[in-house]
Amino acid sequence: MRSGWGAPDTSPTRLLLLRHGQTPLSVERRFAGRGDIPLTAQGRVQAEAVARRLAARTIDAVVSSPLERTLRTADFAAKALGLPVEIEDGFVETDFGDWEGMTFAEARIHAPEAVDRWVSDPEVGPPGGESFAAVARRVCAARDALVSRHRGRTVLVVTHVTPIKVLVQQALTAPLSALYRMHLDTAALTEVDVYADGPMVMRSFNDTAHLA
Repeated sequence: MRSGWGAPDTSPTRLLLLRHGQTPLSVERRFAGRGDIPLTAQGRVQAEAVARRLAARTIDAVVSSPLERTLRTADFAAKALGLPVEIEDGFVETDFGDWEGMTFAEARIHAPEAVDRWVSDPEVGPPGGESFAAVARRVCAARDALVSRHRGRTVLVVTHVTPIKVLVQQALTAPLSALYRMHLDTAALTEVDVYADGPMVMRSFNDTAHLA
């Protein structure tokens, strides 16, 4: 996408990026990739809280990653908005391969050299998993497909940490290594505008006012 501050030729497509609610693995700060992990009771409370907040906004579509934790979070918002949930596989979380379910410390004990390579190079994935560079490519394709379907509309995208970080990284035209310098809370909202003529603009990041 083109960068810069030139005047857009149309209204942007606004992406409301919502990380799913709390899960047992997020409580323990464990790698949670493709596993179908349920929300905790607190995660459901978080999903209800963000749904109440979103109900006051004009939202045209709800899109979700196919995993249970995102679908259940999306269900609360979709019900509040009176909208169906569209599934988009491209917004699924990173495949963490052999590290699924581990903490970072456990992964380092298990495979210290692999962890060092992973944290220093976005083109390197966990053993048996997916690199952040590969995630970025599929998230970019999913974003373009979504914008093509919903150009000029406001879309709630219920997804995971890495896809949200990737969309922020793309909006800021930052290097992929910036993903290692972002923190996202469960059930946090991030807003990104995508303009038809190219630029993306981040409007907010890691907004948890609804959880206060």
